[in-house]
Amino acid sequence: MPFAKAGGIDIFYERVGSGPRLLFISGTGGDLRLRPNVLDGPFPKHFDMAAYDQRGLGQTAKPDEPYSMAQYAEDAVNLMAAIGWGSALVVGVSFGGMVAQELAIAHPHAVEGLVLACTSPGGAGGASWPLHTLQHLDRDARARHMIGISDTRRDAAWAKANPKQYEELVAFAAADPYADEPGHAMGQRRQLEARANHDTWDRLGGIRCPTLICGGKYDGIALPETQERMASRIRGAELRFFVGGHLFMLQDRTALPAMISFLKGEEAG
Repeated sequence: MPFAKAGGIDIFYERVGSGPRLLFISGTGGDLRLRPNVLDGPFPKHFDMAAYDQRGLGQTAKPDEPYSMAQYAEDAVNLMAAIGWGSALVVGVSFGGMVAQELAIAHPHAVEGLVLACTSPGGAGGASWPLHTLQHLDRDARARHMIGISDTRRDAAWAKANPKQYEELVAFAAADPYADEPGHAMGQRRQLEARANHDTWDRLGGIRCPTLICGGKYDGIALPETQERMASRIRGAELRFFVGGHLFMLQDRTALPAMISFLKGEEAG
């Protein structure tokens, strides 16, 4: 499995498919060992796609020191350089969308086109739900707390009416097969601390590439109104909403084809 020395740390990545170059930046707690994942979806059928574990996560190095959003963006551009890419299309999902914003602002030459999915700019533009405030809870309790926030349709009444589906969602969200690995909890905590300080609001005008902003209609983590504000701040940005919550990319089958069409420069159908 490939590792790249990028900015002083070893970054684990996988590269699949063929076509235009596409860098995929994952969300909070992303780990490529968890399958199926984006590598098993439609993107590699259209793109030469690289995805990676961000610092503190998965098989990438986990230095025990404060992380910053700017540092995560430098990791991304350093990884691109390490695999011989001067530029690429970029998809950033949730936390990865925050990193992608920083990347597009700090390294505009490196980002040919941008998809920001279920993410937020922070600051006056609105922040995503403060996940760092739940670190004192165990995984099961965190999962139960977040079910109705991740998808606002799944409120207490829904949970009572659908107990089996609710417990399945909790089990899925709480599962963490690598929880006991050295540095695992620390790396996740460092990521959430960096996330809490994310703020690109006053710098979004620096994003110059074609940009598609995608959100879930029922997302209580990255709010629909936050997507609207972000789109108003990025010159020429397109905005699309899909049926679902924070996981709309899994819930609405039209979401990934829409992203692919945008990245390939095709007219929206």
